[in-house]
Amino acid sequence: MMNKYSLFLLLFFFLNPVRSESQDRYMIPTQELVALVDGARNPSLSLSPDRSTILLQHVPSLPSIEELAQPELRLAGIRINPNTNGPSRPSYFTGLTLRDIETGTDRDISGLPENARISNVSWSADSKWIAFLLTTDNSIDLWIADTENATATQLLNQGINNTYYGSPFSWAGDSNSLIVKLVPQNRGDVPVQNMVPTGPVIQENIGEARPARTYQDLLQNSYDEELFDYYFTSQLAEVGIGGSLKILGEPAVYRSVELSPDQNYLLVNKTERPYSYRVPAFRFPQNIQVLDRNGELVNQFAELPLADRVPIAFSATTEGPRNVSWRNDVPAALSWVEALDGGDPSVDVPKRDRLYTLPAPFDSDAIKLIDLEYRYSGLQWAEEGFALVSEFWRADRHQRTWKIIPDNPSDEPRLIFDLSTEDRYNDPGSPNMRRSEYGTWVLNTIDDGNSLLMTGIGSTPEGNRPFLSVFDIETGETKEIWRSESPYYEQIFALLDHEGTRFITRRESTDIQPNFFIRDTESGELEQITHFEHPTPHLKDVHKEFIQYEREDGVQLSATLYLPPGYESDVDGSLPVLIWAYPREFRSADAAGQIADSPYRFAGMSFWGPHFALTLGFAVVENATMPVIGEGDEEPNDTFVEQLAMSARAVINELERRGVGDSGRVAIGGHSYGAFMTANLLAHSDLFSAGIARSGAFNRTLTPFGFQAEPRNFWEASDIYFGMSPFMHAEKIETPILFIHGAEDNNSGTFPMQSERMFAAVSGLGGTTRLVMLPEESHGYRARESVLHMLWEQSEWLKRYVLDNEQVAAE
Repeated sequence: MMNKYSLFLLLFFFLNPVRSESQDRYMIPTQELVALVDGARNPSLSLSPDRSTILLQHVPSLPSIEELAQPELRLAGIRINPNTNGPSRPSYFTGLTLRDIETGTDRDISGLPENARISNVSWSADSKWIAFLLTTDNSIDLWIADTENATATQLLNQGINNTYYGSPFSWAGDSNSLIVKLVPQNRGDVPVQNMVPTGPVIQENIGEARPARTYQDLLQNSYDEELFDYYFTSQLAEVGIGGSLKILGEPAVYRSVELSPDQNYLLVNKTERPYSYRVPAFRFPQNIQVLDRNGELVNQFAELPLADRVPIAFSATTEGPRNVSWRNDVPAALSWVEALDGGDPSVDVPKRDRLYTLPAPFDSDAIKLIDLEYRYSGLQWAEEGFALVSEFWRADRHQRTWKIIPDNPSDEPRLIFDLSTEDRYNDPGSPNMRRSEYGTWVLNTIDDGNSLLMTGIGSTPEGNRPFLSVFDIETGETKEIWRSESPYYEQIFALLDHEGTRFITRRESTDIQPNFFIRDTESGELEQITHFEHPTPHLKDVHKEFIQYEREDGVQLSATLYLPPGYESDVDGSLPVLIWAYPREFRSADAAGQIADSPYRFAGMSFWGPHFALTLGFAVVENATMPVIGEGDEEPNDTFVEQLAMSARAVINELERRGVGDSGRVAIGGHSYGAFMTANLLAHSDLFSAGIARSGAFNRTLTPFGFQAEPRNFWEASDIYFGMSPFMHAEKIETPILFIHGAEDNNSGTFPMQSERMFAAVSGLGGTTRLVMLPEESHGYRARESVLHMLWEQSEWLKRYVLDNEQVAAE
């Protein structure tokens, strides 16, 4: 008898090719959907450090496929455009407008070129300047805008190197200069590949475990290493706001550069060889140094080896110093964390991480600040002489926050917060931050440093109600200053004073477009400061409702229900349904049942989600909760399929109970892990008429060292990997399923091959299926042509296999 392992190998290696349909043009959906894609996009807002001015950053419409088809190199997990020495497929703004908060006066920043592509926008600490990058066809240039005159000029003629993570420039605290990463002058020509191999590519491992997640775009050979050195090597420099240039040190592959708060030192992190063909650049060897403002070495802080032996388990980490940064509360002192368990969470030790500090001139022994039982997860400094240190343990979602006194580390740390990250209802929020005297971010304390201003999403059984509160560090008591009230959903965008009496909020309701307001808690005044219009007026009469219901095992579920404009239940009856969802893992049934949304959010229509189906007359269910719960010794994925089916049945039954959904005409869809969910539901239930699976992974043996929240590898839980893989159950998929995938998907685990092989399996076994590979697209689709075609495919699929099936049955 053929066992499941043999069947897997047979399917994987010997599936015959299937007939494919050639299509050499993009399709365009209905005008309603074109309008959904081309609708107005609201600007992005940025508040000046002095809180007097809002910068409106204007968002363009979707780029064309021609823009996405620009040259691209894929090196060590990073995709770059070799013509610009920056990221490929970048997002950008097309214009900048200054708005005075008190008067409401707008001033467009002039001096920008036509069709400007603006990114990395950054205020100076004194609010007088705005620096940003401007991308052309063959370079990325540093520009600066004078906020007094609202004029912009190019600051340098030498190109910026924006290939690595993070921003390639940062302001000095005095606002008179910036530290930048430049493309080195005279770096020579691009390395030329020798087309005649000089030998094989060899990798070797001798007896050491070197597990790795399923990464993409890794280095492949020595030529890739040469390209990585060529494009990622930068020259550090200091650039004055008047255009002066001072070169700092020698060219290197700089990961990050950070000025000390007193502006006297530079903390630099360099990437060095040997590189790896198994892990991305963020795992490459590091050389961390402290330099002076002239680029001269002050302290050789750490040299860290290639991090290719990090355990796969959650809460695993690297050995040696990590999270190395400047303290924000003092002129010049480093802080960092080191693992006490070798970075391995399976090691049984009383303490796992240690936090250190080291003040300038960096020639003394490091000072221990605190030992942590869990893994370090965050650090916030206060000018009043204390800091908050957080630790987290992924297995049980336990998080604790401690108050420490950095200048007196012998003081016993005091527990401030002790909570489960799954328990939304008891989340105290996050401390608000403000600028220090150095321009760094520190805790926004009040009451002489005894209290913190806290903001949070405010989850409650009635839905999310964002809040602002005062937390007394000494007593642990909380006093609420403000909370969002029905029938609105209102979030704090930024505080306008340190005390929290005036702040900017983003306010919306189900039928009112989000806009920004100034709220004064002392006077009670509310002043609107933006007037963005409805982005999709042709769909403004869509009915939106937040619904709650129960799974058969008692778990509470929720979703957002949309009904087409003009729908009347007594006239139109039950509608065809599209359910869109994304599974989430939980360690507690109570936590899984908590509400994570608000009934008062704006009924905003997006081309990305399921809203397109409203134009076909469907009832649409968005964010239908699909919790996968594992309590005690059980892992959530032990009963993944069974729990998915229960959740799906529950939402279908609720729609039928309400009289709005026809249980015989239901489609299911999702993106990424939602696509994985879709294929599983079609393989293991008969609840649906059609499925849409976008950019998913369907064969978990191709991600053998873990996926999503699964902590076990394939060899530890092969039955789980097989049971959860719809590829292994392709013969059961009789419901029509549409696969859409970006042909250049670089998301970990969701190789384009996943959809190609799944399609081959379903079609090879006689199923009804269609595969659409979108050229030039990655995990999310960005080109206007791609998005329009996606909407056309999805619409046609639902019409053919949900709506047309109804007509056939009626005849």
